[in-house]
Amino acid sequence: MKARKGFFRTTIRNKMKECLLGKSLNEITNLVIGEKLPKFTGKQIADWIYKKNVESIDQMTNLSKSTRLILSKKYKVGREKFHKVQESTDGTKKYLFPTLSNQFIESAYIPEENRNTLCISSQVGCKMGCLFCMTGKQGFQENLTATEIINQVVSLPEYDTLSNIVYMGMGEPMDNIDEVLKSLEIFTSEWGLAWSPRRITVSTIGIIPAMKRFIEESEAHLAISLHTPFNDDRIKLMPIEKVHPIENVISEIRKYNFGRQRRISFEYIMLKGINDTPRHIKGLSKLLNGLRCRINLIRFHPIPDTPLLGSDQNTIEWFKNELNNKGITTTIRQSRGEDIFAACGLLSTKELTKKQNNNTDI
Repeated sequence: MKARKGFFRTTIRNKMKECLLGKSLNEITNLVIGEKLPKFTGKQIADWIYKKNVESIDQMTNLSKSTRLILSKKYKVGREKFHKVQESTDGTKKYLFPTLSNQFIESAYIPEENRNTLCISSQVGCKMGCLFCMTGKQGFQENLTATEIINQVVSLPEYDTLSNIVYMGMGEPMDNIDEVLKSLEIFTSEWGLAWSPRRITVSTIGIIPAMKRFIEESEAHLAISLHTPFNDDRIKLMPIEKVHPIENVISEIRKYNFGRQRRISFEYIMLKGINDTPRHIKGLSKLLNGLRCRINLIRFHPIPDTPLLGSDQNTIEWFKNELNNKGITTTIRQSRGEDIFAACGLLSTKELTKKQNNNTDI
C-alpha cells in the first residue's frame, strides 16, 4: 500500500546520522559537550566544516582518532554532491541536488562578467500558487533544512568563484523562516562561511510576520516579489495578496531604517496587458513614493497551462524609462538559462517528485 508521504520522509530522516553541516557553533559545541568531549572541539569541528570544507569526519585530522570514532557513530558532515547538471548556451548551469528525504531541488549558477551568482532553493516545491511560477505548479513537498540550503552552495563545483547568493530558487523563503535565518547565520558568521550579508539577497512575496523577523535578525538584502501595485490585479496573480496586501507589506518596510548599504528591491515580471500600462506606472509611483529602492523588470518566461503572455521588448524598455523618469531606479534583468528551464520562475522538480512518490510503496 502507499506510505503516508510525510511519515515516510520523517522515517528516512530519523534513520540517518545527524548532519554537522547546517549546525551553528553553539549547536556543535553543545553536541561535543554531550559526548563528553572537550568544549574547544566544537570550534575545531566548525573550522573543518565551514573553513576547510571537509567531506568526512575522518578528514578532521587535528581530532584524536577516538574522538573521530565517537562522532562517526552518530554524525556525518552532510555534504551531498549534485545529482545532475545542465548547461545553457549562455553559460548558466542548473544543478539538481538531492535532499535528505530523497526529494530533489534545483539551483542555478549564473556567471557574468563582474559577478557569479548562485540562485538557491529554500523548499521542495511551493505552496504559494503564484500564477506565473512553475515551482508553484509543482505544489509543496517539504521545507529544506539549513543543511540542505547550505549544501547547495558549499557543494557547488564553482563555489570558489561565487560572488553572490540569492534565495530566489524553489520555494518561498519566508515560509521556511527558521531554517533560512539559521542558514544566513552560518553563511555570514565569522566562525561560519564568513560571507558579507551584502552579497546575499532573500526574496519574498510578502509574508509580513516572517519578513519582520528577517529584517530584524539578518543584514542581507531584501527583494519583494511585487508584479503589480494594485490589490485586485495582484490577487489574480498571487493568492497571498488576500492575506498580506501589498500596501501592508510596503507600510511595514517603511518602519525600518535600512541604512545606505542594505538594499530593498522589487521584482516585477512584465505581463502583456496585465501590469505594463501607464496606469501601472502611476500606481507604482504612488505605492513606492519616497522609498529608497530599485525595481527589477523581468521578462516573463512562458510556462504550461497559464493564460499569461509576456510584454514585448519595446514595452519593457518604455516601462523602464518612464519609471526612471519618475525617480524610481529601474533596470531590466537579463534573462539567463531559459533553454534549460533555469530562468526566473521556471525551476521545478515536479516530474522527479512524481517518480519518487510512485516509489513509496511498502
